[in-house]
Amino acid sequence: MTRTIRLNQVDGVLSELAFPVKPSTVATECDDVTIRLADGEVNLGATVNGSTATEFASPEELTEELMSLLPRRAVGEPYQSDGDA
Repeated sequence: MTRTIRLNQVDGVLSELAFPVKPSTVATECDDVTIRLADGEVNLGATVNGSTATEFASPEELTEELMSLLPRRAVGEPYQSDGDA
């Protein structure tokens, strides 16, 4: 069964994995997880499978890599900053 989650719920899914973990294992374990983004959706397993890393030592390391693999428009609107008010 496919699960659809928001980006801020990714940590809960990743914390279920046994670390250290390889990208291919994440791809298999998370192939049923779709992440809803600000501008579209991505499959968690397929996204992590695109990583060049050989292994992730912790959920934090995997989360950092995942964020770098997401499309630029994944969060909020591009070129907008709430800090410049």
